[in-house]
Amino acid sequence: MMKILVTGSNGLLGQHLVKLLLEKEYHVIASGKGGDRFSFSHDPLYKYVEADITDLISMEKLINGQLPDVIIHAGAMTQVDICEQEHEKCYDVNVNATKMIAALAERNKSFLIYISTDFVFDGEEGNYREDDEMNPVNFYGVTKAEAEKIVARVNIPYAIARTCLVYGNILQGTRSNIISWVKEKLEKKEKIKVVDDQVRTPTYIEDLANGIVLIIQKKATGIFHISGEEILTPYEMAMQSADFFGLDKDLIERVNASIFSQPAKRPMKTGFNINKAKAVLNYQPGSFKEGLQKMFKK
Repeated sequence: MMKILVTGSNGLLGQHLVKLLLEKEYHVIASGKGGDRFSFSHDPLYKYVEADITDLISMEKLINGQLPDVIIHAGAMTQVDICEQEHEKCYDVNVNATKMIAALAERNKSFLIYISTDFVFDGEEGNYREDDEMNPVNFYGVTKAEAEKIVARVNIPYAIARTCLVYGNILQGTRSNIISWVKEKLEKKEKIKVVDDQVRTPTYIEDLANGIVLIIQKKATGIFHISGEEILTPYEMAMQSADFFGLDKDLIERVNASIFSQPAKRPMKTGFNINKAKAVLNYQPGSFKEGLQKMFKK
């Protein structure tokens, strides 16, 4: 039976990945900092191991002890503004840890799947393909681009799954996302400002998890863009969400990014062309509205 290690399993993606992998009857080793936030301990195919991805001894013990067939490296520092303010920590978590895990995967002859981001692009063009040139505009993007290059040099099968503006069900202990933020604010009758000059292809979390499982099932290698297909701005997402929940859209103010003072610059137009994932993986994401329906089971 195939054994799959998931780093960053306490995060939103990690929790959904573990859940789906167990449903597919894979043997799953989940790993993260701190205790197991979302326990599947009743499942004989599940094991949680506390491990710090930046600690060599911890990761050697984990990978050499478990000998996974597949390593999904989803653990990362993803808060863009904090990455801009804490370069050393961000580099250690996103680059040095990836270098270490790649070397251990190589030694173990595991299939390595690395989770990356649309922020490796500068946002000048949008609708990016897998072979478009990386040119990040913030430090988070710089570290993810550098980590991708490390993964691409390994002498084992590897895949890089880039994704874009992930939203989905909040599971235990994970941070909120744009949908839950909009819903919470509007339910409290609070006014919100939402940007309409940044373009994305929002990704429903279960679609992303499914795309990664398809990579495993098809033993697909190389880079894949795994996102939604609809091109939306955060403002359009907020307006659709307000419609869906029957909340007051007049509380939503359309603004441009220049009014916000944020440490990290954001790429203006990202979003993905997902034709390769559709053709090679048979990946088919749902619509944004379908994602909302699944989130809130309407």
